[in-house]
Amino acid sequence: MTEIKFGTDGWRAIIADDFTVDNVKRVAAATAAWIKTLPSSSKTAVIGYDCRFGGKLFAETTARVLASQGIQVWLSTDFVSTPMVSLAALRQKASCGIIITASHNPPSYNGFKIKGSYGGPALPEMIDAVEKNIAGAYSGAFETLEDLQQKGLILALDMEEMYFQHAESSFDMEAIRNSGIRIGYDAMYGAGQRVVGRLLPNAKAFHAEFNPSFHGQAPEPIIKNLQQISHYISSNKNIDFAFATDGDADRIGVLDSRGAFVDSHHLILMLINYLYKFKGMGGKIVNSFSCTSKIGKMCELYGLENLVTKIGFKYICGHMITENVLIGAEESGGIAVANHIPERDGAWIALTLLEYMAKTGKSLDDLIKEVYDAVGTFSMERYDLHVEDAQKQKIVAALQAREYTQFGPYTITGYDDLDGFKCFLHDGSWVMVRASGTEPVLRIYSEAANHTEAIKVLDATKATLFA
Repeated sequence: MTEIKFGTDGWRAIIADDFTVDNVKRVAAATAAWIKTLPSSSKTAVIGYDCRFGGKLFAETTARVLASQGIQVWLSTDFVSTPMVSLAALRQKASCGIIITASHNPPSYNGFKIKGSYGGPALPEMIDAVEKNIAGAYSGAFETLEDLQQKGLILALDMEEMYFQHAESSFDMEAIRNSGIRIGYDAMYGAGQRVVGRLLPNAKAFHAEFNPSFHGQAPEPIIKNLQQISHYISSNKNIDFAFATDGDADRIGVLDSRGAFVDSHHLILMLINYLYKFKGMGGKIVNSFSCTSKIGKMCELYGLENLVTKIGFKYICGHMITENVLIGAEESGGIAVANHIPERDGAWIALTLLEYMAKTGKSLDDLIKEVYDAVGTFSMERYDLHVEDAQKQKIVAALQAREYTQFGPYTITGYDDLDGFKCFLHDGSWVMVRASGTEPVLRIYSEAANHTEAIKVLDATKATLFA
């Protein structure tokens, strides 16, 4: 049987290769076995699926396995985003949430994500428990959907409406809609398309229709995948703020009025300014290891505690469910804020930023300038380098041994190896090298005062590592 392992956020595999009905049954059965070990007397689950090919089939398969094991299931009435499933798990007081999604992966993939009862990613120990239960071919009870519905073990739940009402009551939607801000939105054919259309009906929409193939493009909200909306903005000059969400709508990408990409590092800093400085909210700022060091500088200025975690939102979520956290964020566009759920949510972050603009009457450029006035200008850049595994391991071993003292003209003054290898440079910039655990990729991140300098640091590091 195929070995099934959960990665940074769920199990993902190619449809009809490893992601099959039979393998989904195996993972569903393992999840059911884990649910039965939980202390709560009621064993329940919320299940949804996004816009990917086969999503409904795989969600119904999962529901049938769980319900056939006596677990009460609420099944989404149509495609939903990951934050909708997380919110529903919390609101329904379910043992867990499950969403069939491969997030931002290419369209040939699908996946299986597990959410905790608290409305966020399953913690590492929960995933370990599920993985240990994954056995061979599923041979247990597998009743029909109709029979399980008649028994009341599978119930329909409109998770989109639940999320819509939650957003309507959490933001000053009247201020946003009447602000005159000209909004653009690229759904990337993903699960955010319908609810964003309802919340922001005047937004200029791109790729906001059902297309399980995503027009052949991975639904990841990064600039190379947002060329159409970027070109539209730069050509027409009639958009003030644009955003995109990924396949399951838990990540965000933002574009300014020129069509230029605004990375998550800048978004995080703007959110700190809004939630803490403008709204007076408090709490810790928790971010992953690959985020800008300016977060720590801003927290120091404002007297906020800053915690840095390993890469993966599950590590951030662990703090959000046990501590007073204002913002939890990672470099890849996954951001969560207080007064919602401990879950990344692209649409929610967009609404937060739009409310900030509407309440202050300031443009996105104004808000970024306020960030720079507080912490200084900066640029974060990244290379994803495809390398043979042997070479990747050789570089990692050299970094572990601290063999590098210089990257071109940049002298290394210190190391931090929390998750990968962050090298601090003599001019105040830094570069980080991190090997992917699932593919032959070496990622190099850099932070410097501007884009040109950050690229120079990356190029010098790359030349040294591959000399």
